[in-house]
Amino acid sequence: MTCAGTIATFTPASTLAPGTTFTATLTTGITDLAENALASNFVWSFTTGTSADTTAPTVISTNPADAATGVAINRRINAAFSEALDPLTITTATFALRGPGITPVLGTVAYDVASRIATLTPTSDLALSTTFTATLTTGIRDLAGNALASNFVWHFTTGTEDAQAPAPLGSANAFAVLAGSTVTNTGPTILNGDLGVSPGTAVTGFPPGIVHGTIHAGDSAAAQAKLDLTTAYNDAAGRSTSPITVSGNLGGQTLAPGLYKSTSSLAISSGDLTLDAQGDANAVFIFQMASTLTTTVGRQIILSGGAKAANVFWQVGTSATLGTNSVFQGNILADQSITLTTGATLNGRALTRIGAVALDSNAITTPAP
Repeated sequence: MTCAGTIATFTPASTLAPGTTFTATLTTGITDLAENALASNFVWSFTTGTSADTTAPTVISTNPADAATGVAINRRINAAFSEALDPLTITTATFALRGPGITPVLGTVAYDVASRIATLTPTSDLALSTTFTATLTTGIRDLAGNALASNFVWHFTTGTEDAQAPAPLGSANAFAVLAGSTVTNTGPTILNGDLGVSPGTAVTGFPPGIVHGTIHAGDSAAAQAKLDLTTAYNDAAGRSTSPITVSGNLGGQTLAPGLYKSTSSLAISSGDLTLDAQGDANAVFIFQMASTLTTTVGRQIILSGGAKAANVFWQVGTSATLGTNSVFQGNILADQSITLTTGATLNGRALTRIGAVALDSNAITTPAP
């Protein structure tokens, strides 16, 4: 039995019997560093197959990619794997970065179980215009103990700029919905996060709507969140490094991390939009638009490559409307109003500076960082 951070690993002394159901139990004898115990035993079961896992894990992608140039000097280095790994084997000894030449780069290493992505975070910014070498060694193993077949090595060269940072939401980070004038709701909406309005005070439709958080109607918390929202809105609107010009319909496209700018409106209508972080779990997407943002019935934003809704920002010059039963990802920072029509879901935040937020049988969840 071993433990690394928040991950505990039980390694059987011998191969498990085939076609057999096993029961695992975590007992209340387990405590955190403050000696708080599990509230109750945690029990789960699984059944083995008929053969052993002898397949070595492989690296399926890296970010930066091999031979990439102009890499931001504050970038984290990511590698995505073909299968789940033993987290205890992802360390600074098995994931290393060197440059210039053989000079080691100090940093920390982490592994995300859900995405199967290992991340090396340098202690300080990388040197400008320098070639670096990243190495994953055969000390990395999967959950069956199979190691990488050989060391995996790739190279990249830095540029002269930092990577794009998230917009600073401040205290607005706690809000699933934040409006300027009113918040209205029809039907069984569920908000996982706080609800706020300021300088207005009107909140209607809760119940039947449910808020798994706190309602701040015209209080000091809502006022501060509105100030922080304005800061984040202006920050997102003011980004200007290497913008990619877009217009009209984004549906059917797959977009990489970056800054996207429209001098008019944006829509997701003719197909779903995929945001691909390309293996970088810290990748940031910022969309600037001078006027409206709309999605049509049933359209979705799909996150891939380790992309996180928390790092997607939609700076809307006027108002946003999410279509019936659409699925949206990211933080909507609108100047005027936001409308979620019947059944639309949002993994993110609906934050508007001046006008109202209108809801109708929706689900909004503030995303994990």
